[in-house]
Amino acid sequence: MTDSSRIATARLGAGGPEVGVQGLGCMGMSFAYGPSDADASRATLERALELGVTLYDTADAYGAGENEKFLSPFFKAHRDEVVIATKFALAIPPDDPTRRIIRNDAPYIRQAVEASLRRLDVDVIDLYYMHRRDVNVPIEETVATMADLVREGKVKQLGLSEVTADELRAAHTVHPIAAVQSEWSLFSRDIEANVVPAARDLGVTLVPYSPLGRGFLTGSFAKAEDLTTDDFRRQQPRFTGENAAANATLLDPIRTVAESHGASLGQIALAWVQQQTALRRLPVIPIPGTRRPGRVEENTAATRIMLTEDELALLEPIASKVAGDRYADMRFASAGRE
Repeated sequence: MTDSSRIATARLGAGGPEVGVQGLGCMGMSFAYGPSDADASRATLERALELGVTLYDTADAYGAGENEKFLSPFFKAHRDEVVIATKFALAIPPDDPTRRIIRNDAPYIRQAVEASLRRLDVDVIDLYYMHRRDVNVPIEETVATMADLVREGKVKQLGLSEVTADELRAAHTVHPIAAVQSEWSLFSRDIEANVVPAARDLGVTLVPYSPLGRGFLTGSFAKAEDLTTDDFRRQQPRFTGENAAANATLLDPIRTVAESHGASLGQIALAWVQQQTALRRLPVIPIPGTRRPGRVEENTAATRIMLTEDELALLEPIASKVAGDRYADMRFASAGRE
């Protein structure tokens, strides 16, 4: 490995640590995307670190804590090299372990952070996100509790996921928010109208999840039926029926750009997200998820692809043509509340 294979770095939030300009989403190693190979996932974590990926994203909801447990040995072996991000808010009701309910109340937050600290086997969480918003709890109250965790030394920085611009601004008055995590890709651009400008004004880093459109932008599957029966993407409207067929045609301009760069579809999709740092004038650190070392090599190489103005113009109309919402119930996404 040469130094040129390592990715560049960026600041995570005002006064935060320098991290690789691309992070790693770890959810699929334990949850949501069908069967996984533990050895391959561990090799992926190590290879990502070699390539300069230092922000690792998980949540207590991923496999009901199993993802945090799985990542713990890797984090313990590299504690001074990695930035650990995890989340709270999707609670398991005692009467139905298959369901999730959103909780942002103080007692639950305190219970959740202690449980994550135990599973991760760390003394402090580097970046702690509110995973989803409970509109029945004022966001100022939620962030005040999160701020207490910072003062108590259990958490270093605070993040929010799928919040509106107004919610972000309100939260930021209580305690500085380091990062906002929302879906952002060539297929999902709703945050650009309000959330992105608010983050830029406040000095908040944008952390796009699913920058590869949950794999659809790579061309790895064309419809929900291509996926295993336990893959949660089968429940997402844009991957089913007529929506999937219509959306598959939207990959054609990505193929055109990919051919001109000798790159994969996924690399062009990632390069577009990475380039938003310059285009939108704020730090953007996407967290593509993968479980294979070769794929993380491909993903990080995308940080060195620069798209031309003509190529950006060719890709620009894609999102406006996407058929189907990104969730069956958009109330829990920021766009459903803007």
